[in-house]
Amino acid sequence: MNQNGSLSANCLFRYVLAGLVVVSSFALTYGQSTLKGTVERIKVHGKGLEGNLEGDSPDRDVSIYLPPSYKTDTKRRYPVVYFLHGFTDSDAQWYGVTKHWINLPDVVDKVFTGGQAQEMIIVTPNAYTRFRGSMYSNSSTTGNWEDYVAKELVAYMDQHYRTIPKASSRGLAGHSMGGYGAIRIGQKHPEIFSSLYLLSPCCMTPSTGRTFSPEAIAKIEAVKTPDDVVKADFGTQALFASAAAWSPNPQKPPFFIDLPIENGQPQPLVTSKWTANAPLAMIDQYISNLKQLNSVAFDAGNRDQSIAASIKVLDQVLTNYQIAHTYEEYEGDHINRIAERIEQKMLPFFSKSLSKK
Repeated sequence: MNQNGSLSANCLFRYVLAGLVVVSSFALTYGQSTLKGTVERIKVHGKGLEGNLEGDSPDRDVSIYLPPSYKTDTKRRYPVVYFLHGFTDSDAQWYGVTKHWINLPDVVDKVFTGGQAQEMIIVTPNAYTRFRGSMYSNSSTTGNWEDYVAKELVAYMDQHYRTIPKASSRGLAGHSMGGYGAIRIGQKHPEIFSSLYLLSPCCMTPSTGRTFSPEAIAKIEAVKTPDDVVKADFGTQALFASAAAWSPNPQKPPFFIDLPIENGQPQPLVTSKWTANAPLAMIDQYISNLKQLNSVAFDAGNRDQSIAASIKVLDQVLTNYQIAHTYEEYEGDHINRIAERIEQKMLPFFSKSLSKK
């Protein structure tokens, strides 16, 4: 200070500059730690879901993750990943509306704010149905879920959000039943999606040779009403959901399905229908489509044995056809490392494979 107690001009400048550095440093740190995307949960009507025999609403909840810059960079358009959840799950569980084993927005925020991947929009429809899962298939009983995801939902997003409305900027991914949906839909629609990532995809292999134990048959035959389905064990619920998707019967209330076992006897025609819906049974029909995709990747935990075995076959099929892809079997089970795989593998994969313009 000078004699009258005031700061000299030089000291004042250095003091202010130091203060600005401190404030700027605080603001940067604070911004990184709190910068997050936003989640919107809306209704998207499915024309192809109208009149489904299960009686599920065609107005479906859809959770949408908008990246951190979406609200401020209002002229920017974004790639989109359509992410499909698994059997018995819902979009509400994955997006933190209700407590679950994963919170997808938290995982995605960590990736985007940490600079591990470029920002994108993520969209998840609620495919929880009367039988606890749609299998993302077209059926008079469940409704046309395949068309809903590939056509109606994509069209809605392109009309109402700042997407990049072309296949090269769209990815399709999913976990378990959702991984099944991603390969089922993705291999049919290279004009809509350009990149696929399957996390522990279920239901890949044909149902030929399947047998039912007396205990399993008793559980199936004990189901007489919709309430009985809700109270049934997981395997029985999955059986009814699969039948609703792959062997519908509009003349057979109250479930409008044909089961692969009836009155204790196998039903070969029903089994054949299920086999026809297995991706590894139909994949040879869609090789030319798969060759049009920019990128394909899939993985599973080694303790998820049947699924790990099925994607090993998928790896071999794609290798035989000389289709570039990424395949990994890692240490884990069906769910314990999914958040980590999304963070470290799936989102960086789409960041590289999807066009940003």
